[in-house]
Amino acid sequence: MSLLVIGTVAFDAIETPFGKTDKIVGGAATYAGLAASYFYDKVKIVAVVGDDFPQTEIADFNNHGIDTEGLQIKQGEKSFFWSGKYHNDMNSRDTLATELNVLADFDPIIPDNYQDCQYLMLGNLTPQVQQTVIKRLKNRPKLIVMDTMNFWMDIAMDDLLETIKLIDVLTINDAEARQLSGEYSLVKAARKILTMGPKYLIIKKGEHGALLFHEDKIFSAPALPLAEVFDPTGAGDTFAGGFIGYMAKVDTVNFHNMKNAIIFGSALASFCVEKFGTEKIKNLAEAEVNARIQEFVQLASFEIK
Repeated sequence: MSLLVIGTVAFDAIETPFGKTDKIVGGAATYAGLAASYFYDKVKIVAVVGDDFPQTEIADFNNHGIDTEGLQIKQGEKSFFWSGKYHNDMNSRDTLATELNVLADFDPIIPDNYQDCQYLMLGNLTPQVQQTVIKRLKNRPKLIVMDTMNFWMDIAMDDLLETIKLIDVLTINDAEARQLSGEYSLVKAARKILTMGPKYLIIKKGEHGALLFHEDKIFSAPALPLAEVFDPTGAGDTFAGGFIGYMAKVDTVNFHNMKNAIIFGSALASFCVEKFGTEKIKNLAEAEVNARIQEFVQLASFEIK
């Protein structure tokens, strides 16, 4: 029984008010896979890179116990590259460059030994690629979590809606929830989105935490107030990876476990933003992760007498 992560493994160049980087490793599958590996030991990824991608980075995946058989390496081609500059509020950014390269014609090949997938994380890719992955699995996973973004709502809404019908958990931010639903109230937006197919909806609100919706239930998770945020890139993917990693670990899908999974995902995401790229989440000790989770528990713990 494995956890399969589909997404990008890529290069980023990032500038924030705290500094800037040259090309560093990023991508949705990178962040999500690393985060999931802290809670679950059978993580496998499907992605594509060029022959410019360092073998040392693939070794880092393997050191985390991540199976990279599904990582396609295209000889003579370049890896996906994104460059961005964050504004002072760290919530908004400008894209400076996007080079699709190998991602332009990515065909997600699922190795035979990945067919035991019970937990599937669909990172932010075209809805058609996400749909292809689901259809190529011989058996439907126990839990399918999907991330998407406003770009696909702008140019591929029909494909997006078809893919959403096939999943269990949709994770988007508050602006995307409003765009997808046409509702300003997030409660009304959630109700509408839940009629589109998913059983659960997670609305990410950045520095204001996250909301979980299921049937008539709502859970509000806090965000950890941090003194310094160096780089928010990949925080959402790290959150999603931590979330599904915890769900695979407990192996029982219900609202209670999803509440806990949101806290575990939030804890990993809070580490991610403390350094550039994957620097922080590559080398966390178990004690660090557990202590951070307890900080989240204390944030929302109170008694009424």
